[in-house]
Amino acid sequence: MNEPLLSARGLAKTYVMGKRSLEVLRGVDVDIPRGDFLALRGASGAGKSTLLHLIGGLDTPNAGEIVFCGQKLSGFSEAKLTNFRNRSVGFVFQAYHLLPELTTLENVCLTARIARIPTAAAKARATELLARVGLKDRLDHKPSELSGGEQQRVAIARALINEPVLLLADEPTGNLDSRTGTEIMELLQSLRTEKQTTLVIATHDARVAALAPRVIELVDGVIAHA
Repeated sequence: MNEPLLSARGLAKTYVMGKRSLEVLRGVDVDIPRGDFLALRGASGAGKSTLLHLIGGLDTPNAGEIVFCGQKLSGFSEAKLTNFRNRSVGFVFQAYHLLPELTTLENVCLTARIARIPTAAAKARATELLARVGLKDRLDHKPSELSGGEQQRVAIARALINEPVLLLADEPTGNLDSRTGTEIMELLQSLRTEKQTTLVIATHDARVAALAPRVIELVDGVIAHA
């Protein structure tokens, strides 16, 4: 049996806010096979975004272990962890996180430039991806000149420019109307198939979760259904 792309065991995460502790995850186990399309479903505060951040290396657990391609993330140096986040993982956030002073093309190229991809190659790849997500006529537009759906498409192109093996999307339709949200999910599924990318989404929306072949339900920091 092939080992999963990513495996997590006993993940726990507690945030301390002054004198108060908030236990967000409590002993979560999950395996993510290569090519999987997994939805993490749950209400706000259930722990799904925290789990997404942990498996993407954006945060560290208080307990438990994450193994990616046979290697423990806890054993990564800071430089190796940065490279993991930049080259192996693509992130799509609900709030888009585009830099307002940069154009569409520059926002998408930024991740590639951090990975030290030559400028010409980065621009060519970004232009191709932006055309694929329907924004070939928006290359010189700033985020403020784009609709919410267009900004999310830019964020998806940016997440894919370094050809990650794992794409993590945190409430990717949360700020969008129903029609645009449907279009974004169709785009994510299509690009996942084209790029052979493993896709994990966190969502509170049952309709979005239903699109995934596998759904994990999080309730109060534990897996209630998988």
